Amino acid sequence: MNKLKTYFNWSTGKDSALVLYHLMKDKNYSVEHLLTSVNAQHNRVSMHGLRRELLELQLNEIDLPYSTIELPEQPLMQEYEMLMEQEVLSLQQRGFTHAAFGDIFLEDLRTYREQQLSALNIQSVFPLWKRDTKELLTEFIDLGFKSVLVCIKADLLDQEFAGRIIDADFIKDLPSNVDICGENGEFHTFCFDGPVFKNPIPFEIGEKVYREYQTPKTDADSCSSEPLKSNSGFWFCDLLP
Repeated sequence: MNKLKTYFNWSTGKDSALVLYHLMKDKNYSVEHLLTSVNAQHNRVSMHGLRRELLELQLNEIDLPYSTIELPEQPLMQEYEMLMEQEVLSLQQRGFTHAAFGDIFLEDLRTYREQQLSALNIQSVFPLWKRDTKELLTEFIDLGFKSVLVCIKADLLDQEFAGRIIDADFIKDLPSNVDICGENGEFHTFCFDGPVFKNPIPFEIGEKVYREYQTPKTDADSCSSEPLKSNSGFWFCDLLP
């Protein structure tokens, strides 16, 4: 049976790493490209605030072809969708038929992705869909993955959570109103070790910075690479290569 030629929307975080792990073991899919949205003005991964250098170190350790979508500082949804469409059409012309995502339970986000991609003849795949998030994070840790929090919502988590490693103590310390995987956009991570990497990615903890962002025109995405929602405040922990 021919495997389905798939590109994966790589966010640099823990859910992406776990999805990639499962896709690589799935006989139905052939993951041949990784796609990441980057803030071109600051050379950082969108939403996560991760330096481009660390993204590239991470991707080199995965050893798959990749590309980036270069976004302006705070893109309108129309800008984002235009740039995304250009990249997806390029991948489609190279034979890609499927796009995989790390989403778990956000129905509106899944619908948005499916509608956008179906118009380009790309089928969306969600390997973690509807799985229990506590079980997912436990599996992530048990498989030997390691990640650090690089972005947190200031109204939900204390500043000290920025820069923390995800482990058993982290799970115990999370407030009850925060999803254990941060699926509602409560936090974002950088995965620096685990079975999808040839070697761990070295880094040092840098300064913590507080930033606020304006509301975009649409509510389509609150927790991944699309433009940010609401006038929310975020703590970012800068990681140094």
